[in-house]
Amino acid sequence: MAKVPGAEPVKSRLHEALTEACATELYRCFLLDRLDGLVALSGLTPIVAFTPASAGAQMATLAPPGVRLMAQEGRDLTERLTRLFERLIGDGHTAALAMDSDSPTLPMAYVGDAAQTLARDEADVVIGPSDDGGYYLIGLRRPEPALFERMPWSTPEVRAITVSRARALGLRVHLLPPWFDIDTAADLARLRDALAASGTGPARTTAFLSTLPR
Repeated sequence: MAKVPGAEPVKSRLHEALTEACATELYRCFLLDRLDGLVALSGLTPIVAFTPASAGAQMATLAPPGVRLMAQEGRDLTERLTRLFERLIGDGHTAALAMDSDSPTLPMAYVGDAAQTLARDEADVVIGPSDDGGYYLIGLRRPEPALFERMPWSTPEVRAITVSRARALGLRVHLLPPWFDIDTAADLARLRDALAASGTGPARTTAFLSTLPR
């Protein structure tokens, strides 16, 4: 799930530290690095569920070959996630994963684990916990609208509420390893430190960050 960079403001909490233009370019790097990682995974159909719907042509110029484009539908995140799972699973997919585009160093092995867990029917719900209390990924074998209804999005309670609801519904839950996304200047500093420590990282993001002052 992604906003089309340049079509509407992105990473607004980084505007003060980076400027709006730099935050937009950084997000573009996040998104394209993520798509490259997904395309390289076998057994998956990569899709960009983008917003705003009016920016489809712009998104088409960014997406690599083999990536399907799908405009998000709905007034809020609850409706958009609900409708996305309904559409994808209704198209005949065994399961579907919805991911953020804000965690550029997320190991793609975690995504592969999520897909395989659902494909083998070892869980009904797969959740990738993010350090801020939300999740970087949620995967389902069938639509479960109750997981998203009246959710206090962008709060530290999102993941805990989701897990609690899933278990109350009798769903089998598989938790992936935790990871972090990039929303604030502190998150950005953490990303820089992680890239410096590893000596490697997503190509576009790493290259663009090297051009920015610390």
